[in-house]
Amino acid sequence: MRPAVRTSDAYVPALWRVAAREQETADTVTFALTPPPDAPPLPFRPGQFNMLYAFGVGEVPISISGDPARTDRGMVHTLRAVGSVTRPLARLSEGQTVGLRGPFGSHWPLEAAAGGDLVLVAGGLGLAPLRPAIWAALAARERFRNLVIVYGTRNPANLIFRRDLREWRSRLDTECEVTVDHAAPDWHGHVGTILQRLQHAEFEPAATTAFVCGPEIMMRHTAHALIDRGVPAARLYLSMERNMKCALGRCGHCQFGPHFVCKDGPVFAYDRIRPLLGVAEV
Repeated sequence: MRPAVRTSDAYVPALWRVAAREQETADTVTFALTPPPDAPPLPFRPGQFNMLYAFGVGEVPISISGDPARTDRGMVHTLRAVGSVTRPLARLSEGQTVGLRGPFGSHWPLEAAAGGDLVLVAGGLGLAPLRPAIWAALAARERFRNLVIVYGTRNPANLIFRRDLREWRSRLDTECEVTVDHAAPDWHGHVGTILQRLQHAEFEPAATTAFVCGPEIMMRHTAHALIDRGVPAARLYLSMERNMKCALGRCGHCQFGPHFVCKDGPVFAYDRIRPLLGVAEV
């Protein structure tokens, strides 16, 4: 008997099929997953994640990177093959199945940004959980004033979502800044840090809400830079990453001070976690 898309037991994954696979970089892949034909769409909020299960190997949390308005086409995830579970997941080909539980976790508060400027800052694979928020903001573009996207990665070979980046950069109503830490002479884009590009971005700090996702040290420095520029700390949101296992806040693997990242996060208000950032082994 084929399992349903949602099971009554939150610990039991449903079977989804790999409908499409796109190699983003040498080690990063984007999958479009589809449920059984008779299953209803599975809605999600930008910033949430699913648990993906590689049969016989294990389960990992992976951010949803697809368009929240197009869940009728399934779920989209982007992952980097760096661990014992993500490596076999990254080798899946079209037609193969994967276990899926979710969606889980908190989401980017787009509603809180409506009426003001919205700045989205991503480092490396951190663009994946921000991409649904970018699409949602672009779909309701009239709700925001300045819309700024700043994305940085180590080098041009590590850029993901290249088609999206070209589209966002071509829009007249959106500022999209892309930079790399280092590049060969044939790279014609910006070379430098995210913080350097952020200095040139046009937004009104006092009226800005900012979403930041990337390596923790990058998020910490970006938050400081935004606050120094005048963005209220209460309007900063970060997406945290920890060793999430159950995704329900019960096993304790992702405990972050008094919080469980899987249940209370992964998207946190900066004010809520500021004392914990930079504390070793929290």
